[in-house]
Amino acid sequence: MLSCNICGITVTSEPDMKAHLIVHMENEVTCPFCKLSGVNYDEMCFHIEAAHFEQNELEKNFERINTIQYGTSNSRKDSTLQCRMEVNSSIHSACASNHPKISAQGPPNNGILKHKGFYSENLTESRKFLKSKEKQSDRTKIKGSIYEAVYSPPECPFCGKIEGCSQDMETHVKTEHADILDTPLEDCNQPLYDCPICGLICTNYHILQEHVDLHLEESSFGQGMDRVQCSRDLELAQQLQQEEDRKRRSEESRQEMEEFQKLQRQYGLNNSGGYKQQQLRNMEIEVNRGRMHPSEFHRRKADMMESLAIGIDDEKTKTSGIMEALYRYYQNAATDVRRVWLSTVVDHFHSSFGDKGWGCGYRNFQMLLSSLLQNDAYDCLKGMSVPCIPKIQSMIEDAWKEGFDPQGASQLNNRLQGTKAWIGACEVYTLLTSLRIKCRIIDFHKSTGPLGTHPRLFEWILSYYSSEREGSPKVVCTSKPPIYLQYQGHSQTVVGIEERKNRTLCLLVFDPGCPSREMQKLLKQDTEASSVKQLRKFVGNLKHKQYQIVAVEGVLSSEEKIARRQASQVFTAEKIP
Repeated sequence: MLSCNICGITVTSEPDMKAHLIVHMENEVTCPFCKLSGVNYDEMCFHIEAAHFEQNELEKNFERINTIQYGTSNSRKDSTLQCRMEVNSSIHSACASNHPKISAQGPPNNGILKHKGFYSENLTESRKFLKSKEKQSDRTKIKGSIYEAVYSPPECPFCGKIEGCSQDMETHVKTEHADILDTPLEDCNQPLYDCPICGLICTNYHILQEHVDLHLEESSFGQGMDRVQCSRDLELAQQLQQEEDRKRRSEESRQEMEEFQKLQRQYGLNNSGGYKQQQLRNMEIEVNRGRMHPSEFHRRKADMMESLAIGIDDEKTKTSGIMEALYRYYQNAATDVRRVWLSTVVDHFHSSFGDKGWGCGYRNFQMLLSSLLQNDAYDCLKGMSVPCIPKIQSMIEDAWKEGFDPQGASQLNNRLQGTKAWIGACEVYTLLTSLRIKCRIIDFHKSTGPLGTHPRLFEWILSYYSSEREGSPKVVCTSKPPIYLQYQGHSQTVVGIEERKNRTLCLLVFDPGCPSREMQKLLKQDTEASSVKQLRKFVGNLKHKQYQIVAVEGVLSSEEKIARRQASQVFTAEKIP
């Protein structure tokens, strides 16, 4: 059963309902915009299209939207018929306001009058329904042609195809452009593809591939940006590291230069002048301080210039007769000493104004040479005197020129004269060898006793001075020359060794740092033990890391001198473990 939404009458079939609706259309209708009445349905349509074109156009656009949104019935045929029936019902609900049954009726069951836009839809659908009738008047056909000219049919937004109505357009879009909308048609078995990254559903594999490629491009771009950022960070870090390394190298270079300059000053290689310049400068200081009279200054200067001219020491710092005084002391005193061995006669030389701070090696060589000059066994030195320090420097340079110790010469730039360069055991050995003095260097390169001591050094010196330890007198004056003793920063001359009653050993040394006034105290008739104390060095007093000694053993022949000169090309000291 079908019920009319206008008057409420019930009919049994659809054709009867259509005929019933025609009856309503022929009755008086009212314009929904200006309330015009007294005309039939066809005249009212013409009036609305002519007088209310803009309002009708706006409502028609809204009607198209509603048609697309709500036209989703399973059967297109049933949907179209139902829509037309609702349109006609809405028209007559809005226009036939003077019908008695309309005023009694409540709102339509399906909520047709919820929006004003349905007015335009009702008019349009009704007109289309009348046009389908074969018995319409010519005037109705003319109005339909005018309507078609004013309102354009829907156009596909994707391909531009034009359809007759919205439902056809919707079907076209869903059918032809389903891959774009990603909404497949109903009742089809088209496969779906899920994006593994974001979960988006695609109906086409190629679209999914393009979609995933976009993800990968975005990820690659992000990774590229990360790599760019990492590259910039790495570049910045490298720049900072390079700057840090540059500063560190600069600081190390500065420190190395300072250390080098310090060593140059320490070893007299800073071009600040040599013995002569230092002697004059220090004497001037003494005069300025009032500790030396100007006349004394000029006298010493004249003596120095004479000494430098002839190359012989002026003996201003020399103290002789000490070995004889020690012999007397040990014969008459030293009750705590079991036995003592003394070297041959040795003169003591101490530092002066000209070599203070750097001349200990030269002064110890003078002590050693003074002993050799007084020993008849070393006739190769006949006619020679103890040279002054500048002369010793010249003699070492001459030995270098002969080919002795080229490595040591290069370390001192092959030059000693006019400098304050230190000399050590190697230079003393080189000079003695060039003078045909047979000697050897022994290197005590590591400690051989507790607390960094060197008991092996004492034992070796004892064996050097004594061949028979038992049965000999308390004081033994040997024919052995003194020993040159070198350690870091200083050198001394060993002139004897004590064996005390507790079997401990004690060296007797001349120190060039000890002034003449102290050494001369040993020359008194009754030598005091306190004076001898400054000569003694026990095992516990020698704790430097390394010691070197130069021990004289005789005279070299000319052939032996040549052989030693050749051997000095790869010179190495004899090491005692």
